[in-house]
Amino acid sequence: MTEKDMVNDVLTQLKSSLTGYQNVISEACNQQFRQEIKTMRDNCEKFHYDLYNIAEQKGYYQPAGPANQSEVQRIKNSFVS
Repeated sequence: MTEKDMVNDVLTQLKSSLTGYQNVISEACNQQFRQEIKTMRDNCEKFHYDLYNIAEQKGYYQPAGPANQSEVQRIKNSFVS
């Protein structure tokens, strides 16, 4: 397994963790527990962003190019019903 594969696997796992944290936060009623999970989520998000930046610098991740204005408007309109 290459370094690129490992980095991409970790990024994928972190994305999944972020989704899991959000699900727990949205269903938790204990405020102290909720805050603890939010802190964990924030740390996970920071780690994901830092690793993403490393991956981008090494050429492991190629973000999509910017969308043109008509595409942005089309997507915005799809959310307004």
